[in-house]
Amino acid sequence: MREKTKELPRTIEAYVDSGAFIAFFDRSDTWHPLFAGLFARTKGLATTSLVIAETHGWFLRRFDSYRALEFLTFIESLSVLKTIPADNGLLQAGTKVLRQFSDQNLTLVDACGLYLLKQNTQWKNWSTDRHLALTGRKRVID
Repeated sequence: MREKTKELPRTIEAYVDSGAFIAFFDRSDTWHPLFAGLFARTKGLATTSLVIAETHGWFLRRFDSYRALEFLTFIESLSVLKTIPADNGLLQAGTKVLRQFSDQNLTLVDACGLYLLKQNTQWKNWSTDRHLALTGRKRVID
């Protein structure tokens, strides 16, 4: 079976963390109206394969496998999303960030997000997690 390749966005507007995906996909979330509007208007987003795995796990634990698969189907259909693989370089960069903020309960997922936000200062920070503001980058909810 031949895999369909999706065309990547030309311009990345924002980095999307798991909290933004959850808020968009879960209508009961406080931030749902904000993220529903943002997702409807964007032309380019970036996230990591780590964020997708983390969010899938959240839906699996909070709801069930059906809802978790719905989330993955949504990700597959999101043509404005560029997924950055968690390769060795990104993991090493994230580990450096973890060492820098060793006094925080920071996950490797969030550390990689902080690294990418530092490298791409033009990207907006679509996160509900306070850790994604550790370097001074305002989140869209701030």
